[in-house]
Amino acid sequence: MRAEAGAAAAEAPAEPVEPAGPAALGVVRTPTGHAGVDAHLARLADADHLAADGHVEVYEDVHRGLREALTALDAPPVPGPYENRS
Repeated sequence: MRAEAGAAAAEAPAEPVEPAGPAALGVVRTPTGHAGVDAHLARLADADHLAADGHVEVYEDVHRGLREALTALDAPPVPGPYENRS
């Protein structure tokens, strides 16, 4: 009898399970005071409305922007128009 019950359960069609839609994580982003960095961090909110496979593009874009901001900090200062006096 157990075999019949197991076979009947195995033959019953399973209801399709639909994946949950995108949901915001609710992560609080504290402003850094640097407008460029804050703009890149605000872009992370775009991922809240995308399916998981769309997150990569947003994360790579933000990462690229943050790397550029950090690289700019290492650049030598550009002399002003009156700093090259001889």
